[in-house]
Amino acid sequence: MKAGQGSMSRPAPLGRRIVAAVAGVTAAALLAWGAWQGYQATVSLPIQRVVYAGEIDRLAQPELDALTHALLAAPSAPLQAIRASARRVPWVRDATVRRLFPDAVEITFSAYTAFARWNDSQLVSPTGEVFAAPDAGKLPQLRGPDAAAPQVVREYAAVAAVLAPIGAVAELRLTPRGAWHVTLDSGLALALGRGEWRPRVERFAAAWPRLTDEARAATHADLRYPGGFALKRAATLTLPQERRKAE
Repeated sequence: MKAGQGSMSRPAPLGRRIVAAVAGVTAAALLAWGAWQGYQATVSLPIQRVVYAGEIDRLAQPELDALTHALLAAPSAPLQAIRASARRVPWVRDATVRRLFPDAVEITFSAYTAFARWNDSQLVSPTGEVFAAPDAGKLPQLRGPDAAAPQVVREYAAVAAVLAPIGAVAELRLTPRGAWHVTLDSGLALALGRGEWRPRVERFAAAWPRLTDEARAATHADLRYPGGFALKRAATLTLPQERRKAE
C-alpha cells in the first residue's frame, strides 16, 4: 500500500455477522415476549375501576352506572365482552375498550344524533342510520322502508324548505311503491306522488297565498295532477280509482 493512501477496513467474517444477526433477532424476540407477558399480566388483573370517555353527554347516567356495576361484578370479563355490553347502552353508536394499568378499563363512546323519529318505535340519524333509543324529545316523523332511510332523511330537508312558507313538515312518508306523502303541523296532508316531486310542490306553495280562506281550510291536497292540484275536506275526501292505484 502506498504511503499516504487511507487504509480500508476488512468486512467482518461471515460467522461474526451471523452471530450478530441471531443476537439481534433473539433480543427482539425477548422484548416482544416481555411486552406480551406485561400485557397479559395487565389484562389478567381484576377490574376495579371503569373510566368513560368520548361522546357521553347523550348517555343517561343511570345507564352508565348500571354498566359500571355489571363490569365490577365480573372483574375478569374479556375486552370483547365489555365492548359488546357497552354497545348495548341506549344512544351508543360504537365503543372502544382498553385496559389502563393496573386495574382500570377505559370505554370510549361514540353516540348517535337523532334527526327524526323513524316508523313506529325507532329513531334515525342525520345520515340515515336507524337505531333505538328512548327520550328523544320532539322530532319530526319519517316513515318508509328501512333501506330507504337515508333517502327519506335527504328528501325531508328539501321538502321542508319548499313548504316552509305554508308550514312546518311534521311527517314525511315514502310508500313501498315510491309515493311521497307529507303532513304539515297544521294537519294539512299532501299527496306528492312518485318521481320528481319538486315542480308540483313549488307550484302548490306559490299558489297557496292566493287561495281563499275557505280553500285553505282544506285538510287534504292532491298534487299529483299534471296541471294543478285538488283540495279536499276530510268529510268529502274521495280519491279516484287511478289515484288509489298509484299508492
